[in-house]
Amino acid sequence: MSETAVKAPSVPDANRWKALVFIALAQLMVVLDATIVNIALPSAQEDLGISDGNRQWVVTAYALAFGGLLLFGGRIADLWGRKKAFVVGLGGFAAASALGGAATNEAMMFGARALQGVFGALLAPAALSLLAVMFTDAKERAKAFGIYGAIAGGGGAVGLILGGFLTEYLDWRWTFFVNIPFAVVAAAGAYFVIREPEGGRNRSPLDVPGVILSTLGLVALVYGFTRAESEGWSDAVTVGMFVASVVLLLAFVVVESRVKAPLLPLRVVTERNRGGIYLSLGLAIIAMFGLFLFLTYYLQIVKGYSPVKTGFAFLPMIAGMITGSTQIGTRLMTRVAPRLLMGPGFLVAALGMLLLTQLEIGSSYAALLLPAMVLLGLGMGTAFMPAMSLATQGVEPRDSGVASAMVNTSQQVGGAIGTALLNTIAASATTSYIADHIVGATSRSQQQLVQLEGMVRGYTSAIWFAVGILVVAATIAFTFVNAGRPNMTAVTGSDEDALDEVPIPVVAH
Repeated sequence: MSETAVKAPSVPDANRWKALVFIALAQLMVVLDATIVNIALPSAQEDLGISDGNRQWVVTAYALAFGGLLLFGGRIADLWGRKKAFVVGLGGFAAASALGGAATNEAMMFGARALQGVFGALLAPAALSLLAVMFTDAKERAKAFGIYGAIAGGGGAVGLILGGFLTEYLDWRWTFFVNIPFAVVAAAGAYFVIREPEGGRNRSPLDVPGVILSTLGLVALVYGFTRAESEGWSDAVTVGMFVASVVLLLAFVVVESRVKAPLLPLRVVTERNRGGIYLSLGLAIIAMFGLFLFLTYYLQIVKGYSPVKTGFAFLPMIAGMITGSTQIGTRLMTRVAPRLLMGPGFLVAALGMLLLTQLEIGSSYAALLLPAMVLLGLGMGTAFMPAMSLATQGVEPRDSGVASAMVNTSQQVGGAIGTALLNTIAASATTSYIADHIVGATSRSQQQLVQLEGMVRGYTSAIWFAVGILVVAATIAFTFVNAGRPNMTAVTGSDEDALDEVPIPVVAH
């Protein structure tokens, strides 16, 4: 931006902290939904007569729609205005949840999940970009993103607890219906409380080729990884999806570099700090998503925990994330450079993951899992908060929607990759272990023991990969993210050469 764009910040919105409550509530609902349905899936499958081959579509339909449409959703938020996109997204998500809860067959369920994904793709980037344009003071921004980061990181584990309670004591349908009060309260609050700063809309014509290419490219990528998990990496359709994804996304980059009003202005992703954040955040999510899955199976199948007890077992991780995000990250963000929070944060999480490579059938929860989960939570919470803040910092207001969408896209694609990649590694190690040891197991109890040992061996093999992925994420954070600590006053400035300070954006009134 030119020097003439630098001016004294306008008076912050008096309702911004109330607005944060409703934005955080909506974010919690979206993150909860990613895990809460997994707990209910066996019951829903039995009730609706969904075959084993088709049950993955309860998860995949949501992931494809959400991951594929995020960039489009971010651009719509910039075009319509974030508040409108936020409220419409919440209304649509509530309606889709009601449809899922009332589902009478598998087609209705898959359709409801896809609709949830569509409206989630509109809602998620609108929520994050609202924070970006409403909180412009460095200290306030740190607190706001600390709360948001804690919810984004810990919400999935809360979903396990809530999903366990609802499935065990009520009915699987309540894992859908529970979204409705969340959405209604968040939408009503947002409608009456949020006052979006003016002048931040991007009213350029919609980049239709960009929408088509990015959506198809991301859908192909997410579906490729999802299919690899069930059909294998050498499956013809899996390979075809990956090839199609590369071609479509390369074509997308070429189109974006040439059109006058691109869906994703390349300046958003080529800026060194944001590029490093999108990459390191995506890698960290790959490690985390696989871990959630393995620990859930380990606690329920190997240790015999109930769904509710499993959910409570994850509480130390949530506490760690909240502490790391709201206490460590928030307090230090205005004092040290973001890379000095992100890099060490990912390394602390890697240390927690390293402890989990020692998992055995008889491992003690208190001696091994508890400290590992606390370290994981603290590390991730500390790293997530500055990452989310810096990803939307210094962005022109008209680009805040797509910049926010890229944060969500890196998380969504990272989740799909993590689940497929780490699951495949675990399954391969389990199969190999059982094949080598089953011959010597003569009794049924010995065979069951070998199978459990194989399962745990598979988890630890995959967790070693997760440790490596987190170390790479830390290296990227240290190498690419070169922004200094935020300036203590809210000013608008260029993202270029931000070695000493990264100014906070304000929206011109």
